[in-house]
Amino acid sequence: MTDHAIPAARPENPRFSSGPCAKIPRYSLDMLSDAPLGRSHRAAIGKAKLAEAIDLTREVLCVPADYRIGIVPGSDTGAVEMAMWSLLGARGVEMLAWESFGEGWVTDVVKQLKLDATVRKADYGKIVDFTQVDFDKDVVFTWNGTTSGVRVPNGDAIPADRAGLTICDATSAAFAMDLPWDKLDVVTFSWQKVLGGEGAHGVLILSPRAVERLETYTPAWPLPKIFRLTKGGKLIEGIFKGETINTPSMLAVEDYLVALKWAQSIGGLPALIARADANAAAVRDFIAGRDWIADLAEDPATASTTSVCLKFTDPAIKDGAAFAKAVARRLEKEGVALDAGAYRDAPAGLRIWCGSTVETADVAALMPWIEWAYRAELAAQ
Repeated sequence: MTDHAIPAARPENPRFSSGPCAKIPRYSLDMLSDAPLGRSHRAAIGKAKLAEAIDLTREVLCVPADYRIGIVPGSDTGAVEMAMWSLLGARGVEMLAWESFGEGWVTDVVKQLKLDATVRKADYGKIVDFTQVDFDKDVVFTWNGTTSGVRVPNGDAIPADRAGLTICDATSAAFAMDLPWDKLDVVTFSWQKVLGGEGAHGVLILSPRAVERLETYTPAWPLPKIFRLTKGGKLIEGIFKGETINTPSMLAVEDYLVALKWAQSIGGLPALIARADANAAAVRDFIAGRDWIADLAEDPATASTTSVCLKFTDPAIKDGAAFAKAVARRLEKEGVALDAGAYRDAPAGLRIWCGSTVETADVAALMPWIEWAYRAELAAQ
């Protein structure tokens, strides 16, 4: 390919943002016509919609029957904060971080809750060594590093007989990766990620062990109303039956229901995982034969299949950060990749969302454009 050879094909959908992410294939606003707009979420129809969203979440994600699922405010951030403020402090804590969001949870636990936590960190592109983690303490970690392109490969290092709770931010993993529910006590996500739903709402999933902690432990700090999961020492069960803590958007809930039903229609979780795997493979097959671009993830075993992060490795590049931003701008100007730049706190490069709503043909069509933009920018520097 010469510096100015324009690729023949274009992605039909150029939306590769890592959140909010691409809508489901063939999405239309007409699909939301059944949303009970202008109705109370406490009315029978509102409660039914929320309960259906919980039930379908359980079915598609294969969540065990004795785990509680609640829809909470504040997206994934709200769900994680709710879990940390409500559950931590009963025993020692280990905080694991290898990207910006994990770093944020460390800051909140150490500086806001002021807990004497053991903090384990890894550089972008790596994860911490799980064999060194003390699971007799409570452990907080992200399953997939949305900003670093790395993930936990499996739950093998988490002991079944752990004494502590595992609190897992799975926002860019849920619906695209196999989560080992028996190894996870708290799981959070936002449906704006892998299912391409609308923002603002989070999902909080609790194991029986997490519920037991909630009902037997009272934190030393006051809890804002929006974080309270118990009343009189008992779990507020209504939260996990569709009686949300604050007013939800019924339009966003309807949008989530549409995405869940699409997931069911294509074969459920196995099909969702296969789509993400194929998308990520399309990127990695492309970069495998090129010496000017590489995966930010250093170990293929921990490489993400949703937030695939790339770095430019050509020594001829004079300013890596400026170069990567310029390439992302070229891709956006051509209308072939929107929001594909690396996260602001991450190493310079590109971040291609490969979650389950993205079509593999679109990922494959984007790859030659990345090479075109790279060569054009190299010639221009």
